[in-house]
Amino acid sequence: MKVLIIGSTQYRDRIEAHATYLCSQGIAAMLPAFDNHPDLDELGICKHNRRLVEAADEVHVIWDQRSLFTSFDLGMAFALRKKLRVIFLEPKTMAGVMKKWEEEVNKDEKRI
Repeated sequence: MKVLIIGSTQYRDRIEAHATYLCSQGIAAMLPAFDNHPDLDELGICKHNRRLVEAADEVHVIWDQRSLFTSFDLGMAFALRKKLRVIFLEPKTMAGVMKKWEEEVNKDEKRI
């Protein structure tokens, strides 16, 4: 089995730990966030990642919910109907801020 791990580079330790775990289980792990392709531009990197998504049996996500390139990779995985496993999503996001703000400023009002 081949697993593509996509996500935010700020979570390098989490991603590498997950890859180590998968490898210990006999599962091949691909980590494109840390590939070094100085010869590729942005489009070339997206094409490279598409090939990895195509080759993967599953896609695992460790994401800050902000990285546009991870969002793009997720879209490719969705379009290719790949199995998905969410390993970690950063809970502190703007969506969370908006929900909490809405609750705070409207706590005394009836919901429409």
